Order: sequence, then C-alpha cells, then structure tokens
Amino acid sequence: MHHRRLLLLFLLLRLATSLTPDGVALLSLKSATDPLDPSPSPFSDWSDSDPNPCRWSGVSCSNFSGDPDNPRVVAVSVASRNLRGYIPSELGSLTYLRRLNLHGNSFYGPIPDQLFNATSLHSLFLYSNNLSGGIPPSLCSLPRIQNLDLSNNSLSGNLPSDLSRCNELQRLILSSNQLSGDIPRGIWPAFSNLVQLDLSSNRFTGPIPAELGELKSLSGTLNLSNNFLSGEIPASLGNLQVTVNLDLRSNNLSGEIPQTGSFSNQGPTAFLDNPLLCGFPLQKPCGSASSSPARDSPQETANTNGRSHPSSEKGLSQGMIILISVADAAAVALIGLVIVYVYWKRKDGGGGGCSCTGKAKLGGSSHGKGCDVLFPCAAGAGSNYESEDADEKSGRGGGGSRGAGEGEGGDLVAMDKGFEFELDELLRASAYVLGKSGLGIVYKVVLGNGVPVAVRRLGEGGGEQRYKEFVAEVQAIGRVKHPNVVRLRAYYWAPDEKLLISDFIPNGSLAAALRGKSGQPSSSMSWSTRLKIAKGTVRGLAYLHECSPRKFVHGSIKPSNILLDNDFQPHISDFGLSRLVTITGNDQPSSSSSGGFMGGALPYFRPVQQERSNNYCAPEARVTGGRPTQKWDVYSFGVVLLELLTGKSPDLSPTTSTSIEVPDLVRWVRRGFEEEVPLSDMVDPVLLQEVHAKKEVLAAFHVALTCTENDPDIRPRMKTVSESLDRIGS
Repeated sequence: MHHRRLLLLFLLLRLATSLTPDGVALLSLKSATDPLDPSPSPFSDWSDSDPNPCRWSGVSCSNFSGDPDNPRVVAVSVASRNLRGYIPSELGSLTYLRRLNLHGNSFYGPIPDQLFNATSLHSLFLYSNNLSGGIPPSLCSLPRIQNLDLSNNSLSGNLPSDLSRCNELQRLILSSNQLSGDIPRGIWPAFSNLVQLDLSSNRFTGPIPAELGELKSLSGTLNLSNNFLSGEIPASLGNLQVTVNLDLRSNNLSGEIPQTGSFSNQGPTAFLDNPLLCGFPLQKPCGSASSSPARDSPQETANTNGRSHPSSEKGLSQGMIILISVADAAAVALIGLVIVYVYWKRKDGGGGGCSCTGKAKLGGSSHGKGCDVLFPCAAGAGSNYESEDADEKSGRGGGGSRGAGEGEGGDLVAMDKGFEFELDELLRASAYVLGKSGLGIVYKVVLGNGVPVAVRRLGEGGGEQRYKEFVAEVQAIGRVKHPNVVRLRAYYWAPDEKLLISDFIPNGSLAAALRGKSGQPSSSMSWSTRLKIAKGTVRGLAYLHECSPRKFVHGSIKPSNILLDNDFQPHISDFGLSRLVTITGNDQPSSSSSGGFMGGALPYFRPVQQERSNNYCAPEARVTGGRPTQKWDVYSFGVVLLELLTGKSPDLSPTTSTSIEVPDLVRWVRRGFEEEVPLSDMVDPVLLQEVHAKKEVLAAFHVALTCTENDPDIRPRMKTVSESLDRIGS
C-alpha cells in the first residue's frame, strides 16, 4: 500500500513540477516519515516547487555532466531528528548517491532490496533505529560499499555467506541486533581493507572462525562480545595487528587464552565473563577447576526484549559468604560513624546564632564564628551533594529568592564541601594575572590557608533577569567531578562582578610543555609522560561526553586547554564557559595568550605562542553556524595526539620557524602512512631514543588517525578511544 501511494505521488510530481528526478525520489522519504516531536521538521524546506533539491537541508549535490542545471544528489543526512517511518525503495533510484545517513531515528520495517540499486553508495549509516528483518541479500551488489553500520536495530537471521562480495568494506558494524547462527567461515580473507569489525550483542553461536586472524588490515576493533560463542580462542587471532582492540567478553569460550602475538597487548577485560576460560591475563590458572557453569544458550535464555544477555547464576563459596558478611558489618559501622559525626556537627553549629545561607555579602561583615558557607544551616544540611545543588538552583534558604541585600552586594556560593574560604578572605588575598582572553581575565589567588585558586573574572553584564540562567549553567559545570577535569569550587555573582573560582593547576599547559613559553619545541617530555597525558585527557573527555549531567561537548580541545599538574597529570579546562560568557556579556578582546587559562599557571608576561584554534577544529566545525557535537571533540583530540607524537604544531605562523609547524598536520601524517614514510621521519626525535616504545607509538598513531577521519560518523566515541589508548603500554 505504501509503495503504491508513493508511486502515484512520484508520477503526479513528475507531471506537475519541474523538480529533477533526484528531488522527486527524495520527496518519497519526506512522505514516508512523520516527526515525533513538535520541533521544526528536517523537511520543512523540501519543496516540489524547487528546480532541484540541492539547497534542501541535509542534501548535498555534485555536478558530473558539466551541466549546471543538472546537479546530482551525492549525500543525504537526516540523522537524529526523531523521525518515525519506513525507508522508501525509491531512494534506490539515486544512482549517484554516495552516502546515506538516517541514524538515530525510529525507522521501522525491513531494509528494502531496491535501496541497493543506488550502486554508488559507499557509506550507509542506519544504526539506532527499529529496523527488522534480515540483512538484505542484495547488499553486496554495491561495488563501492566501504562503511556499513546497522547496529542498534532489531535485525535477525544469519550472517549471509555471500557477504564476502563486499570486499571493499572498511567498517562492518552489526552490533546490538538479533542476528544468530554461526559466524560464517571462509569469507574473511576477502576483506583486505577491513579495519573494524563489530558483531557484539547478538545471538551468534558456535566457534570463532580462525580465518579472522587473516584480517591483516584490521587496526581498530574486533568485537565479538555478548554472544553465545563457544570453543577455544583461535591462536590465529594473535596474527592481528598490535593496535587491534579485541573484545571477547560474555561468551561461552573455554580453554587457555593463547599467549602469542597481539594477545600480549590485551588486558583482562577482553576475556571476562567466559567461565571456562583460563590463563593470562585472567587471574585464573588453567590447572584449577571451575564451578561456574557456561552461559545459557539463546534457546535457554529467557529474553523479554529479544536482546538481553543475562549472565548465568553462580554459587557462592563459603569464603565468599564470610567476606560478604565482614563487608556488611564494616558498612554498618561506617554508617554509624557518619550518623554520629553529622549529629555532633549539627549540634556544634546549632547554637552559634549565625545565619548560614551559603552566601556572603560583598562589602558586608564576614560570617560569625562557627559559620561555614559550605554547610548551609537550612534543613537537610547533612544531605548529599545532589540535593544541595537543588537548593542552590532555587536559592538556598530563600524559597527561590536571592536573599536580602542582593541589590547592594553579591553572592559567593561554594560548590564543594571540602573547599572552605570566606569572601572577604578572597578579596584580601594577594593576586597576580595569569592570562587574559575572550573568556575573561584569570588571576592566581593564594587564600589565607596557603591554598592557591584560579579566579576567572567574567563580564560585567548579565543583569538580574539572567541570574537564574547563570546559576543553572554554573551548577551544571560544578557537578562535574573527575580527576582529569578542572574543578569549579565556587562562583560569585553581583550586578557588576561575576567570578568563577576553580582549582589552580600549577605546571602550566600542554602547549607550554610541548612548545615552551617562547613557542620553541621542548625536549623534556618522555613517551611515558606523553602517553599519560593522552590517556588522562581522553578519560576526562569521555567523562564529559558520557557521564556528566549534561553530557557536555567541550568544543575547543587544544593544548592550551589541557593543564598539567606537577606529576604531569592532565586537567581539561574551559569547558562550558562560552555560554557563561554570553550570559555575562563579556566583550573583552582576545589577547595573545588566548584560551586555556581556567586554573592554569601561564605567566601573563611570557605568553605561549598564539594557537589558531581552527587548526584543531573538525572539518564540519569550520562551517559557520554549525552546532558543536561530541565528534568535534574526538577530532580535536586526535590532532592533539598527533602533536604529542610528532612534536609538530598544526599552527602556521609567519613569525616562527616553519620547520616545526605543519599547515595541516592530519593530512601530513596520513600522506606519510600512505607513502610508507619511515616512522623515524614523522615521530618526534625525542621519542626515537626510547626504542622500546616503537610499537606503542605506532598504535597511538592509528588511534589518532581514527579520531581524525573526515567523516564524523566514522570517528569513534571518546569512550572507545579511551579503551584503545588504555591498551597501549598496559
């Protein structure tokens, strides 16, 4: 019925309009979908009155015939727009279509066979929908298909054996479906270009094909986790590149883990939840008997949604029962101590006669003895951090108001119980300028207890009407607690003054460590230090992306925004500030020391060579008006990692020697690998002294190149990048 209706629409439009055939085919997609929310439809500018679809949102065209009146559609991207509908077969008539991206919607039904009449397709992204049925047998009629991601759907059936005809594939991602049966043998040697294979979270059974070890080009992920695979792990997988991130968790694998080749670079997490598996790196010698049963087969597993993979029930040994009992007793004792502590804390603070609102007034008297701005006297003072955030948002102790005196003073609000200071202490402390940029002037202030903090002075704008907006943004930033992210400790709001108080990170920025304060290269950083910085940075970013309350996008990852402590642990700064600057109306001009000073120790009079942020931006981020995405951060981190590896800056400045700078560092490294340039010609000469690190450096190069793919959909999530780096040097 749907196809008949669309065919009628197609014929009527061809008779009634001058729209090109490609445009008419695209209107079938508009007709086949309905937005699930009231936000503007992605098809609002798709009109049959246009001569061609090339100005439509999400559509890209190229001219192949030289005729300007006959451009052809080469890309369609309508991703994450909360659309519900089916994929119309008419899209197969787009003979020049190279890329189709419909991920993150609610498309249902099977993938139409006719779609693969679009024989120019090289990238097909249909992940995170509700598609069902099997993998179409005509899929490999696409001679140029390179990237196929059908993950997070409800596809079922076997993996077709003629998949080997898709021998140009570089990424095959079929995870989180209901595919079943054995993983076919004999097809894998045909995939001479495959760099990533993900068949995880399906219902595959049987052994792991030994031929997977012949995937010589595989350098990213081989993920077979959360299936029902059985038998021993083929020793041939040791032939894979050392950079491969192997994941065999949650299967029914048995026997000893091979100890050859790339297995030596895998951590224990790659083999967990295989009860019958033994040997290094698991803490289970192969001589010991296991009482843990294998996981139930798909037929035996109760599965309410067709996707879950419940683990088997395991009996508890007597020693484990004793251990649990001791732990329970210790927990009860600890809770008792906490209750006693809170009781006496409240009792000591209850009779002081002070008014604790969590705020100090600018120009007023300090709090009385026993008052602490970090422990409000309102009900629930002993509650957890999250409930205090709720109090802050509504105005502590004020029922939503900001309290008396708001017009004449300001509010100092502490975000962290463990950070104690008073406003007048902050105002009396000595301070000196660390830096000045479009994000405000930053001072180092040493408090009375000797603890240094970084104080960022924002703009003077943002009147009372924007106070709640400011507080909401600051509270979101303040809830971010990670060892590799600069902590916001307090903020101050007054009509003519806005301050952010954060941890002071004493060892400067990564930019200074790499290039020195004069912009010249630094030779003091070993490979182990650089790897530590890379791992810490990506962990912080993965936290911001996956775990922070708002799943932050940083939007400006570069060396000057990565601060280092005395142990060279990295701390990401300046996330979430652009919105605050907008609210406060900061229009201060950027100085030569722009960016990256929140908590940093960069001397104002000896600025680091100015960074050109554009050199760290993803290609799609350089288009005016684009909305920042997490994949922007992935690309920027990849450039930073390349800078750590090569010692070369992606900045191009006429005032310094171009011998250490590369106009496009990503392109330069890619060309080096394509032309098989010796690694010694690309890596920082300092690292050549550490011969043992050659394999690790090469593995890091592959991670960086994956992060800096031009196509954002191909770039990995930051969590995956973190897992890949953690395997290097472990």
